[in-house]
Amino acid sequence: MSTADPPPSDVAPRAGSAHARPLAGLRILAASQLGAGPWALTLLSDLGADVMKLESPGRGDEARHVPPFAGGGDSLYFQALNRGCRGLTLDLRHPRGREVLRRLVPACDAVYNNLRGGEPARLGLTYESLRDANPRVVCCSLSGFGQTGPRAGEPGYDFLVQAYAGYMSLTGEPDGPPARAGVSVIDFSAGILSALALMIGLHRARHSGSGCEIDVSLFDTAIAMLNYMAAWSLDRGWHPERTRDSAHQSVVPAQSFRTADGHVVVMCMKEKFWQRLCERMDRPELADDPRWRTLADRYARRDELVAVLARDFALRTTEEWLGRLRGHVPCAPVYSVEEALADEQTLAREMIVALEHPEYGELRQVGTPIRIAGVRPRYQRAPRLGEHTDEILVELAGYSLAEVDELRREGVV
Repeated sequence: MSTADPPPSDVAPRAGSAHARPLAGLRILAASQLGAGPWALTLLSDLGADVMKLESPGRGDEARHVPPFAGGGDSLYFQALNRGCRGLTLDLRHPRGREVLRRLVPACDAVYNNLRGGEPARLGLTYESLRDANPRVVCCSLSGFGQTGPRAGEPGYDFLVQAYAGYMSLTGEPDGPPARAGVSVIDFSAGILSALALMIGLHRARHSGSGCEIDVSLFDTAIAMLNYMAAWSLDRGWHPERTRDSAHQSVVPAQSFRTADGHVVVMCMKEKFWQRLCERMDRPELADDPRWRTLADRYARRDELVAVLARDFALRTTEEWLGRLRGHVPCAPVYSVEEALADEQTLAREMIVALEHPEYGELRQVGTPIRIAGVRPRYQRAPRLGEHTDEILVELAGYSLAEVDELRREGVV
């Protein structure tokens, strides 16, 4: 298990060092909340970016209050999604709040938000609003439905988008109700795409000298991820439906099978894996059966084949099947979350990290999935509400502490 670093000023290598965190020196002002946007910024913060999280004075990000394990304006949910950023409170609806924003933007490389369509423009967070303050600034907006279209102004959450984009119609058993994925896959995927889009915009600004406006949405991300199913549907009128045992739509066998004590997933995505499966199941005759010889044959007569395989898989335990199949056929046990977090691969990849929190004590979280040779990620707790407001406004916007106190009395920060 990896442990958190001391403060960056104590440990970060020089910017020109081969082992410097690659995003050191990148400064992002972020009006982000809940899941998708903060997740994107956590990935960037882990690798050295100075992410300044902008929250409204008072309640702050709603993530601070998400149960369970919430209280005192903080929560484990918030800590998991806002690692490493600095905290700034600022009321952008207050006239002086806009003034503060414009004084901060010249010191920033990017302004990021995950507000619904129309809100970024109303709050002055767009490139059009900020280009005169910093022509090179990149403004990235991640919203539920994007900045255009009939639903642009609607709130967009992972649950809703899984319904809109057809995911729920594909998830669950055929005779059961539509179901959503157990993890917020659209939130996290859209967050990753927004981080990628931001990096593309910054690369462009570096070479052109001009910033830009970036528009990423959960809905577009979800539609794009339909990918090959969309191609089948658009080009051949194919109608995808829910499959039994979480089976692949067209490759057979590629699904979950019940064992004597649980479940095992096998994936015969290539002909060689089908051949090996038959061998490891002591059923070589299945590979030569003309009904199931090719991918197309098995797809055409999948119900017959799956029934035969299911009877055999039920005769042995999950561990017995893993012992037979691992290294020969792609396979996996169906883990619980606890088992996944304790898996030897999880630990070997140092995906569980520990950091200190003044109230919670040691916090264990999942680390960054991005590996860069010679680079040690920076893992630090999320900030208290407005924890770095004075520091940021003095350091980057040129305010005196007396002026910051005045802004606080007026409710601006």
